[in-house]
Amino acid sequence: MTDHGPHRRVPYRREREKRTDYYYRRSLLRSGRPRFIARHSLKNVRAQVATPSSEGDEILASAYSGELSKWNWRGYKSNTPAAYLVGLLCGYRAKETGVNECILDIDRYVASPQAKIFAILKGGVEAGLDIPHKKRILPSEERCKGEHISNYAQKLKSEEEEKYKSQFSSYIRRDLPPEDLPDHFKKVKEAIQTEYGE
Repeated sequence: MTDHGPHRRVPYRREREKRTDYYYRRSLLRSGRPRFIARHSLKNVRAQVATPSSEGDEILASAYSGELSKWNWRGYKSNTPAAYLVGLLCGYRAKETGVNECILDIDRYVASPQAKIFAILKGGVEAGLDIPHKKRILPSEERCKGEHISNYAQKLKSEEEEKYKSQFSSYIRRDLPPEDLPDHFKKVKEAIQTEYGE
């Protein structure tokens, strides 16, 4: 008879709640580089650059989609164009703190190529951060501008105007016809680049 207890490991609370994958996190921390953290929900997008410390993660730079209104963003705050702009903004802020290279942290997201979460990555890369990735996973330039939304809106408006008004009511309420989203995106992007000296 042995004198030691059972061999079952009790998972950490955040692991039980499926909020943190500790094996994945450990592999990121072993890289020794700051993490470019990309997250999105149904209503918001967030990006952060963090380094680990004994007290917990130290946030060096961050951006979230609610801030985009400062540059007169009138589009939806959780779509692909907004995700790109949040990544761009966080990338510029990280560069200001002296960070030049990061490693991508998408936690438990199971993302396919060109997913919204990789639009955040593309924004950070185009701001000047060196983040290892394969180019095929990044959304196209057209998708980041919102041309897929614009094309769909134009088609819907010509075929089912009532459905168009219902589906894009938030755009219309903010005085932004969805067909004009690519041009609006370009103006907001240029405003952010100008503010950060690009």
